[in-house]
Amino acid sequence: MEKGSTSDVVGVIDFGSQYNLLIARRVRQLGVYAELFPYDVDLETLRRRGVRALILSGGPASALDGRYLPRRELITSGIPLLGICYGMQVVSHLMGGRVVRGESGEYGRQILHADGGSELLAGLTDPVQVWMSHGDLVEEPPPGFRTIARTETCPHAAAVDGERRICLVQFHPEVSHTPQGLTILSNFLFNIAGCEKGWDMGDFVTRSVESIRAQVGDGSVVCGVSGGVDSTVVSILCHRAIGPRLHAIFVDHGLLREGEASWVRDRLTALGLNLRCVDASARFLDELAGVVDPEEKRRRIGHLFIEVFEEAAHNAGKVDFLMQGTLYPDVIESRGASGPGARIKSHHNVGGLPERMRLRLVEPLRELFKDEVREVGRRLEIPAELLGRHPFPGPGLAVRILGEVTEENLGLVRAADAIFIDELRRSGTYDQVWQAFTVLLPVHSVGVMGDERTYGMTIVLRAVSSVDGMTADWSRLPADVLERAANRIVNTVHGINRVVYDVTSKPPATIEWE
Repeated sequence: MEKGSTSDVVGVIDFGSQYNLLIARRVRQLGVYAELFPYDVDLETLRRRGVRALILSGGPASALDGRYLPRRELITSGIPLLGICYGMQVVSHLMGGRVVRGESGEYGRQILHADGGSELLAGLTDPVQVWMSHGDLVEEPPPGFRTIARTETCPHAAAVDGERRICLVQFHPEVSHTPQGLTILSNFLFNIAGCEKGWDMGDFVTRSVESIRAQVGDGSVVCGVSGGVDSTVVSILCHRAIGPRLHAIFVDHGLLREGEASWVRDRLTALGLNLRCVDASARFLDELAGVVDPEEKRRRIGHLFIEVFEEAAHNAGKVDFLMQGTLYPDVIESRGASGPGARIKSHHNVGGLPERMRLRLVEPLRELFKDEVREVGRRLEIPAELLGRHPFPGPGLAVRILGEVTEENLGLVRAADAIFIDELRRSGTYDQVWQAFTVLLPVHSVGVMGDERTYGMTIVLRAVSSVDGMTADWSRLPADVLERAANRIVNTVHGINRVVYDVTSKPPATIEWE
């Protein structure tokens, strides 16, 4: 993606943190374009891209190991720099400070005690809550740096070199668990680095339509659609660019929620898409027979999805491109382990197609987060009932059934999910949570219904609050909503006799169970 012509560029240096793209999202939220660069990027590349400021991300490595070090020229270039967590440690290590391995590490919420007179921490109100997640720590900042904040267990939680405009923080200002983190990032961008605003989603829509037209030319495009926010937005974006030369393909893999296939077909057809629907539910169910490993489920679903999609694309005639609704979180969580980051999960719409398809890839949303995609959808005037839908995983209910995917288990989790979502809508809380769903556990427990002893399965209710899915907190749903959902599930979904509520945030958990 080309940056907007009026926007400065902030380079986020990737050291493998699962938050590195969240840093970019927060910068763009403040109106400045941000772009991710590998940890070993050279200064010439950054200057060529017009980088105005640098943010060094956190990461799983240790600065003491010397494996993932940035080029020293980045630190001495004069470009304003903010080092976060590992970014703080690696800058300190390279500039003559002392980094040590912590005895126990520091994780979770901490209270920051800030000194006065710092541009970086200006405007914060007490108490200053921050989110820590580190093992190593800076025992002594480099020469020329002044410590401006500390916690009970971290004596140098933030340090600055005002003359060289280098700021270092041990905590994560980008996550929602640091409530005043945006103020800190804003102080760095505008007061210290002197960046100017220029990133706007309306500009993104215009540039993307022009880019799609330029890339596709007179060719045709196929796009897999599911009725989810990502695929709906990318298909309408492409439709605006090339009209009926976009062939939208909806594969019903039988792992959808109750009534979803017909609902999706009707809504997408009403939007004017050139839509082809394929019912392959029996094929997917056969492919998943006996499979319990979550990664094997994803692998088989991904493989068969491509096979079915390829058949449908062939029937659509000559096509040259594949359009995908890949987002930033898909990319970061699906990457391999060759760099400093670890792969969180495989994802069947990231990673490539069989060579025999010979289709070139178009991914206009690849650098966006979910909330940005919804904003693009609003600019495209997509109905709110589509844009407001909760995220749904590509493998569908298969990864919400812990154990074998059978028709019976699908029926259980599908019925329970419909009840839970219905209760959220009735209570007016559906739009207040980021994502809500049910999970079927391969756990039986004793129950009593009437005068009879039962031995039924367990349903987990899961609801989380988030902005972009990179971090999430469990939703504090009203007790009466949970009670009604649980009672309806136990009383009407035969085979379920116990309902529990998941109160785990991300991190340390993921949103989905598999």
